[in-house]
Amino acid sequence: MPLATAAVGALNLISVRDEIALGQRAQQDVRRQVPELRDRVVSSYVESLGRRIAARADGPRFPYSFDVANRREVNAFALPGGPIWINRGTIDAAQSEAQLAGVIAHEVAHIANRHAAEQITKGTFANVGLGILGAVLGGSGTASQIAQMGAGMAAQATMMKFSRDDEREADLKALQYMKRAGYDPRGMVEFLRVLRAKQGRDPGAVSTFFASHPAPAERIRRLEQQANRLAGGRRTSTSFQQVQARLDRVGR
Repeated sequence: MPLATAAVGALNLISVRDEIALGQRAQQDVRRQVPELRDRVVSSYVESLGRRIAARADGPRFPYSFDVANRREVNAFALPGGPIWINRGTIDAAQSEAQLAGVIAHEVAHIANRHAAEQITKGTFANVGLGILGAVLGGSGTASQIAQMGAGMAAQATMMKFSRDDEREADLKALQYMKRAGYDPRGMVEFLRVLRAKQGRDPGAVSTFFASHPAPAERIRRLEQQANRLAGGRRTSTSFQQVQARLDRVGR
């Protein structure tokens, strides 16, 4: 088989079931490494907000989950097949529920459009070689073999840097998911402006976010017109304000 043909075939190496298995293994690793904010009120709020958005997403019906990391830095990341983590610093930084919804919608869009699976597949193809790939694809128990082969890469998804095309797609899809879920898509652009201002005042608080996401200025230019076209919807809620106030008291 010519190399080019093999490369195209490798793009379908990870099925949805395999991707979910990768994400579950990665989630176990993340839970050992990331301090979780264990507060029922905050966790339930984020879970409810996340599920409201994920229910409007395209693509396979992944088993989405939403956890809050007890970290003050602004960041959020998605693992393959469903798990999403939001730092408490992201909730603190948001000025409205629509802004927080924009962050979550972006991560949901990465999962719904299988961006992590594409990145892991490309990394697997580049690193293990055609011989091993052939053995995996030709043998029995393919799903479990792929899960074992890719578990280490999946765990690195906490800092996975997606391609520019993936990031653009996730941004545009996120606006659509927000609108479908009843949120004002302008909240996403507003949060990017918050990040840009925070970068000037406290660079360390957003350095992790910028290591795995594009700079906000570029995204604002791309998204502002589209967000304005979709304008309208829920801006904030009493629950959001209560959760922000609660974060000032718990889990420090």
